[in-house]
Amino acid sequence: MASVTPPVAGAPERRAVRAMFDRIAPRYDFLNRLLSAGIDQRWRRACVDELKLQVPSRVLDICSGTADLAVEFLRRDPDHSLAGVDLSEEMLKRGTRKLSARDMDRRGWLTAGDAEHLPFPDRTFDGAMVAFGIRNVADAGAALREIYRVLRPGSRLVILEFSMPRGPVGALYRLYFGRILPRIGGLVSGNRDAYRYLPDSVARFKTPRELGGLMEDAGFLRVRWRALTAGIAYLHRGVRE
Repeated sequence: MASVTPPVAGAPERRAVRAMFDRIAPRYDFLNRLLSAGIDQRWRRACVDELKLQVPSRVLDICSGTADLAVEFLRRDPDHSLAGVDLSEEMLKRGTRKLSARDMDRRGWLTAGDAEHLPFPDRTFDGAMVAFGIRNVADAGAALREIYRVLRPGSRLVILEFSMPRGPVGALYRLYFGRILPRIGGLVSGNRDAYRYLPDSVARFKTPRELGGLMEDAGFLRVRWRALTAGIAYLHRGVRE
């Protein structure tokens, strides 16, 4: 397979992000389960738990991808509804099929779109969530301001994102993340560059404290974050005033 030029870690460009995820979409779910040993599913459950929603609720899923997070949210209550947005149409095709296979397509719908220019009116949603996508947005601050705009007062934003743990766990994780993961991901997906971009993008992204600061700058109140699995991932939450 021909290589796809990956986005630049730390300064991702929309077309490059879209092309990369379009290319790896066929093996994306399989690799998520394989490379995380299934822990990614537990992290997504924690992300939805953190929304603390009343029912029925309408939620926005930004960088929705193949809709794993959307499925986790919609299965919680038959009155929930969801809109998902992602740059990659190939990822969304798989997400749409996933929702349809679970009879969730009447309550959840996905559309191609840009997190920095959300196609929704002000104060539309009761909550918003982003799983492993905010670091792939060209201007994370602009995306956070857009999310703030489309949330109703009192609603929560929850962000699930990778981080680089410290100490002995961090050393082992860097070895796996920097050397082993790109080889396995590249072998299975046919696009090693995309799985080199993953650890590079995590290493160059904001620290948990810096991301919390971006959320506050966008207007969110009571911003908090906590580590998952020894700091491999973090959950951030903030409230739209």
